[in-house]
Amino acid sequence: MAKKNQLQNQMLPPPQPVAYSWGIRNTFHFLIALLFALLLIVAVYLNQNRGDLIEERTTSKTSGDLLSRCNLFSGKWVFDNKSYPLYKEQECTFMSDQLACQKFGRKDLSYQNWRWQPHQCDLPRFNATALLERLRNKRLLYVGDSLNRGQWVSMVCLVDSSIPSDKKSMHQNGSLATFKAIEYNATIEFYWAPLLVESNSDDPVNHRVAERTVRVQGIEKHARHWTDADILVFNSYLWWRRSQMKVLWGSFDNPDGIYKFVKMPRVYEMALKTWSDWLEVHIDPSRQQLFFVSISPTHQKAQEWGGAEEENCYGETEQIFKEGYRGKATCPEMMHVVDKVLDDLKTRGLNVQMINITQLSEYRKEGHPSIYRKQWEPLKEEEISNPKSYADCIHWCLPGVPDVWNELLYAHILN
Repeated sequence: MAKKNQLQNQMLPPPQPVAYSWGIRNTFHFLIALLFALLLIVAVYLNQNRGDLIEERTTSKTSGDLLSRCNLFSGKWVFDNKSYPLYKEQECTFMSDQLACQKFGRKDLSYQNWRWQPHQCDLPRFNATALLERLRNKRLLYVGDSLNRGQWVSMVCLVDSSIPSDKKSMHQNGSLATFKAIEYNATIEFYWAPLLVESNSDDPVNHRVAERTVRVQGIEKHARHWTDADILVFNSYLWWRRSQMKVLWGSFDNPDGIYKFVKMPRVYEMALKTWSDWLEVHIDPSRQQLFFVSISPTHQKAQEWGGAEEENCYGETEQIFKEGYRGKATCPEMMHVVDKVLDDLKTRGLNVQMINITQLSEYRKEGHPSIYRKQWEPLKEEEISNPKSYADCIHWCLPGVPDVWNELLYAHILN
């Protein structure tokens, strides 16, 4: 019997280590596959998050190459209703009623569809995310008059749609307006200083005075707000456009100050000298970028482009196509003063880059608000009967010409 049981045991199949080892192998293979899948997911995630930075580096390299081989300011306007406008007026959260021409009744919207085409290259297309990455933990500050404020509004509109509504804010504190992209800890700001130096037109709301007076040696009141900005964009021209200016040596609070009328462009040169001296002392060229925006032309006399003597930009729907056209409102003497001051700063080790908007803006006589903006004061009966009498031929509709000014600035910032 024992022998029979022994024989049966020998005939039974051995234990099943094969099944056990098969389970280990499958578990091992499963873990390998899971690890591979996780690595793949992480790689895709990192690639997506690096995309904007890679694009920024690529754009920066492209911009650098462009600036060395191409004059971005020499070119022509090309109609492009596929790529432009870069944003929609009604979708910009912080659009200004002074510049919202469509909102205030303008029907011909082709002024929004023109792209600036340099003769020798292509202008880098604006990328809001790339700019915001460059501005992370930084201040971009526009300083100047209402034209510079329009360029600031344009820049805010250009980045606005890339930022969720709960991740941005706007704050006004006297002369300083601050747009903040919260996730980037970045600000895009505007500071009202139409003459750069101190003047009796420094109130951001009530600045229309009968007689304009400047303290050509006084700048600290304004400049203390600029000191720690990382990128500074200045302009100042429109408010100097007169034959002479009343100059104060002393304080507006002190009745013993000395007043004297000084002719143009000498008084302009004196003020820019004060401005440039402040920059030389207070700016760190290794950390801060400086820009000066050239003269923004006006189109207040239609006879300059072949129109009737009494006409202006009112009713204009086409640009000027004569290459090299230059109106009389842009004074070459004033432009030479700026060039001289910036050249002198360069010899002192400080580079202020000129954003030359003058020529390209000269062509755009149809780009102004004309009558299509908010009227801050009720119109008189004679004005209503003669619309060209209150047409704004100085500022610019948005979207529009100032967006291109910012595309030029963008190319230089990323350089």
